[in-house]
Amino acid sequence: MNIKEIRARKIKDSRDDYTIEVSVNGQKASSPSGKSTGKYETSCYHNSIKWNIKAINSLKIPFKIFTFNDLKKVEFLIEKKFNLKDPKQFGANALFALESAILKALAKSQNKELWQIINLNAKKIPVPVGNAIGGGLHSHNKEHPEFQEFLLIPKGKDIKENVKIMNEIYRKLKSIIKSNSKNDEGAWQTSIPNEEVLEILSKFYNINIGLDVASSSFYKNAGYQYKNKLLNRKAQIHYMNSLIKRYNIFYLEDPIQEEDFNGFSRIASKNRSSRTSVLVVGDDLTATHISRLKKAMKNKSINAMIIKPNQNGSLIELQEIFNICKSNNIKTIISHRSAETLDNALADYAVGFQADFIKCGIATKWREVKLKRLIEINNYIKAYK
Repeated sequence: MNIKEIRARKIKDSRDDYTIEVSVNGQKASSPSGKSTGKYETSCYHNSIKWNIKAINSLKIPFKIFTFNDLKKVEFLIEKKFNLKDPKQFGANALFALESAILKALAKSQNKELWQIINLNAKKIPVPVGNAIGGGLHSHNKEHPEFQEFLLIPKGKDIKENVKIMNEIYRKLKSIIKSNSKNDEGAWQTSIPNEEVLEILSKFYNINIGLDVASSSFYKNAGYQYKNKLLNRKAQIHYMNSLIKRYNIFYLEDPIQEEDFNGFSRIASKNRSSRTSVLVVGDDLTATHISRLKKAMKNKSINAMIIKPNQNGSLIELQEIFNICKSNNIKTIISHRSAETLDNALADYAVGFQADFIKCGIATKWREVKLKRLIEINNYIKAYK
């Protein structure tokens, strides 16, 4: 495939902020943005979104693109043209949108699905992880749970049934918690305390309970600041382990602040021998970077990892992260961000990279397009078995 035309522009995301969209040979890709950001994430833009748009519009790619791995040549070109030591310095949002648009154009030129450009033989559809009730930095109301996301992980036989389960429970929760407002991710907002929310979720038989604690967001002065208590490190570790046991939590994300690899390992080791393995998930801890992942592996901090394409920017590195996780029995969760676009490519990347889970919300049009795309891909795979 020859790249004949590259265009970049600003568009609005679901939070009504500006993000970047890139078009390659008429195929468009855009990047989301996060509000709850880890300090180790790649910067969204090299200098500013304006700089990156101008830089992309000046790009000429003189060689043909045949496969996914040709993105390495694109990254090398960007390094040289803009005098960078690492292609990620170009900016994660800009690099991801550009590479994603290139792959979409390649898929179009070869009459393939986007996910097939990464893995022609992909068969597995990841299990969705849906944010049903929100707190933390994603909430607009003053009185909210400290924990950022209360997650539904359905137990259905396929993606269609899993989406149905999430939607049914999501609708029921509206009346149970008497909420009329949604947060940035479409999750119901509430003033109900953390453990009361967990008590409500524990009544549903057809889901596993997930929890994104996002503990760095309320970690201050060497303690975890709850509304009615301040917990030191040891007490927070004990509290997290007690919640796992009390509410049969299956998925626990960022239970300890993002610098404490050892603290994570005390939760992971405590639950490693349990009959149903608890997923101790790194997000702010690992920030979708290989160096952070390797440190987490060395410390035995996690057995699952959030992978956000725009936390890193490079789809080549994303593939390497998936490969490292699979080789070390670390479950993978590819994830959206709080401010999303209508680009549904996250579903294709989830299948192409063969993620174990996909975290893309439940409600609002920005989340629903990803889930609908997963159902489409599943139907495609079934039809061509």
